Amino acid sequence: MNWTKILGGGVVAGVAVSLVNYLLHGVIMADTYSKYSSVFSQEQANPIWFFVVAITIAIFFTILFAKTRDCWAEGAKGGITYGFWLGMVAFFSGFYSPLVIDGFPYYLAWCQGGISLIGALVGGAIVGLIIKR
Repeated sequence: MNWTKILGGGVVAGVAVSLVNYLLHGVIMADTYSKYSSVFSQEQANPIWFFVVAITIAIFFTILFAKTRDCWAEGAKGGITYGFWLGMVAFFSGFYSPLVIDGFPYYLAWCQGGISLIGALVGGAIVGLIIKR
């Protein structure tokens, strides 16, 4: 495995997914989240942590892609397919929130799952272009 490409791809994918998350969560969904102040009542974390976590997750996302590279088509198509399947895992794990957070609207699990899926598709496309067979 080419660790330079894996780390580079993970960082690039992490930055891209972080920007997608900011746009979708921070801009598009901001008004929706503000309607549920009782659910989202904790103090906001330092935004740098969101960035660090996105890059860390993307590096592991890229390692798994590189380890299974032969299973996926070439280029962005293979990466998007990989991103779809891993994104569906993230999508359905979001349904845990309404079960454990009092007052968490069920439809927000669908919204957040969709955002997770979009991020995985974007990350997958990027790593598919960077990590070759």
